[in-house]
Amino acid sequence: MKKFFYILLVFTVLSSCSEYQKVLKAEDIASKFKMGEDLYNEGKFAKANRLFAQIVPNYRGKPQAEKLMYLYSNSFYEMGDYYVAGYQFERFASSYPNSEKQEEASFLSAKSYSMLSPAYTKDQKQTIEAIEKLQTFINVFPDSKYVADANTLVQALDYKLENKAYSIAKQYNTISDFEASIKSFDNFIFDFPGSSLREKALFYRLDSAYQLAMNSVERKKEVRLKQAKDYYESFKKSYVNSEYISEVDNMAVELDGALENYSKKS
Repeated sequence: MKKFFYILLVFTVLSSCSEYQKVLKAEDIASKFKMGEDLYNEGKFAKANRLFAQIVPNYRGKPQAEKLMYLYSNSFYEMGDYYVAGYQFERFASSYPNSEKQEEASFLSAKSYSMLSPAYTKDQKQTIEAIEKLQTFINVFPDSKYVADANTLVQALDYKLENKAYSIAKQYNTISDFEASIKSFDNFIFDFPGSSLREKALFYRLDSAYQLAMNSVERKKEVRLKQAKDYYESFKKSYVNSEYISEVDNMAVELDGALENYSKKS
């Protein structure tokens, strides 16, 4: 009995493959559309996509074109080909502004671009582009049911940019390029005022300023000591209960001691 069912299964699969190949090679666009839609509904997006790709040019200007283009665009999305999906959904949204799928297509286009965003350690050009696409969607469809998801995606992408900027500044601190570190952390604090990394950024900016001041040449030392002390005051004002507070206070003691010498001189 098991052998019979196995043979039947193999026969069914082979028959199905044979039928697919037959339609794939045929010239009848209606049968390609029908089989493509059936395969799409079964979750066989790659096979459906191949059929859709063959007939898209033939349906331009026809009533069925809107449905076909949506299925074609979404098949790319379901296959994980987000670059093409983003482009195709964008075309769909602009080509069919009155479609009931226009809002969804606009969101999926922006979401597709967000899926292309690389790890924060890499160049973030695509991340910035994705944020712009999502923000445009939010502005155009402020009452959309997809706005909450779009905002969540924007927040995740924003955090990548924050992490990238923070990591660069922190790397300068690690390699003892303290001037570059201070400048980078200044930019980070200005660009991302509400960042969850702000406390760390303020700490390592202070640490960089402290290291730079304490090891500075004499003619630049006093100015740098005062700058480091200002950074201490800024940190202490914002994070009095910080996990770094003991280190911060120790830096302040040494900075005060070094500044006292200049006070005596004057």
